[in-house]
Amino acid sequence: MLNELGQTEQEFLDTYNPGKYEKPSVTVDVLIFAIHTVDNPDVRKLADKKLQVLLVKRGNHPYINNWAIPGGFVKMDEDLETAAFRELKEETSVDNIYLEQLYTWGDVNRDPRMRIISTSYMALINKKNCKIQAGLDIMDANWFDIEVKTIEEKETEYTDTSIVEKTVEILVKTNDIVAKAKIKETIKVVNRFSTSKLEILEQDNISFDHAKILYSGLMRMRNKIEYTDIAFSLLPNEFTLAELQQVYEVILGKTFTKPNFQRKIREKVLKTDKFERGAHRPARLYRFNKDWNK
Repeated sequence: MLNELGQTEQEFLDTYNPGKYEKPSVTVDVLIFAIHTVDNPDVRKLADKKLQVLLVKRGNHPYINNWAIPGGFVKMDEDLETAAFRELKEETSVDNIYLEQLYTWGDVNRDPRMRIISTSYMALINKKNCKIQAGLDIMDANWFDIEVKTIEEKETEYTDTSIVEKTVEILVKTNDIVAKAKIKETIKVVNRFSTSKLEILEQDNISFDHAKILYSGLMRMRNKIEYTDIAFSLLPNEFTLAELQQVYEVILGKTFTKPNFQRKIREKVLKTDKFERGAHRPARLYRFNKDWNK
């Protein structure tokens, strides 16, 4: 088959000018969440848990000394996922984990250097299985507690459209280091089809548009906990319902009453004939029901 110039495909490729269009650079950003168990000297009480995110301290401009999600530029001879694993290992030493693609970020001015499009990946991992260490041009790598608080929310209804405008504050902190951002999310629903737009209103000590990526990843994780086994990957094969409830509450950022939570997850767990024994009252152990959604 010939084109309008009478060329075969090979003739077209032989004469094609790759400089005809401007080339944006491509990067990957890797968002890693974990749940941290707080040391508790009181063995009679279940240790508290906190949601954490892995961040790196930039060693060069732009955003020098600010904190960022691990990531970097994609090489010409590698695919996106390969680049994501490479950058994560080079900057933090974290390796051999499962990554899920989150979103592609393409705002024109998201990076002050040049036109850069970034594809983000995310994972929820067990901290016990990895040891972090800063590498390359990274000054530091550390786990940060993450909190998201809704400041304002407003819904406007029209004939066939509804618009929800929500302002949230993201706070990440570890020891005496604090980074934060204020984000506006606009959700527009037209005839049951929904679109979402994020806008950074303020930010301090967070690089680029990474506050958007943090918020987007957290919302994705909260949705996934409802229809996947993501929460159970953070627990041993056998666990108490109190331990499982802690994981749900930390990820979702809200608390449940014991009866409500047990109704929520009753199809996801199977009772064993074993009990956890210690200084407190023995608690029955459960395991994940692999057939819960069949």
